Amino acid sequence: MPIPKVPIDYLHAPTHDVQSKVTPDDAIKLLISGNNRFINNLELKRNHLENVHLTAQQQSPYATILGCIDSRVSPELIFDLGIGDIFDVRVAGNFINDDIIGSIEYACTVAGSKLVLIMGHTNCGAIKGAIDKIKIGKIKNLIEKIEPAVQEAGKQFGERNSKNQLLVDNVSFINVKHSIKNLLDRSKLILDLKNEGKIKVIGGMYHVDTGKVNFFEG
Repeated sequence: MPIPKVPIDYLHAPTHDVQSKVTPDDAIKLLISGNNRFINNLELKRNHLENVHLTAQQQSPYATILGCIDSRVSPELIFDLGIGDIFDVRVAGNFINDDIIGSIEYACTVAGSKLVLIMGHTNCGAIKGAIDKIKIGKIKNLIEKIEPAVQEAGKQFGERNSKNQLLVDNVSFINVKHSIKNLLDRSKLILDLKNEGKIKVIGGMYHVDTGKVNFFEG
């Protein structure tokens, strides 16, 4: 499978000079290429310790990924990435709050990240918890943030029950859409960078049964 022609050294952590030549579309191609390698078991052989040394004094990641804490969904693995390639922000249900917004703003405005990917996944436990209205400890605070997606999906995809797989996966998809909107509504810094063409903000859905990521516009 051909590697996209982008100004990226796939084996070594990006320097500031390399990052500065990368466009948001290049960063998307980096993720698509890596996911294709992953699902075909063609991962690159990297010298991770060398990249530890290369990034010891500075980091210039290509992209920022907000994903779920799910143990099956490690961005560095499913996109066949190395140390220094991405900022990896994770919280159950991949929702937006002020701390996460601040993390993404830092990644894009200070560290030069060219892409924000908000990624949900199929068969998500946090989504199931929101559907079933689990209210144990602080979990109730988490599922309140997913509830708007549950309400929207419930109008189209049937009974509110975590055994309704069609509902679960569509809530996950809609929740990503809501997170993208919340990020752009609540962060003028990110919205301005997007409108200026300096970054892109996109969504993705990871399929836990195949390893495939489907990307979509926010």
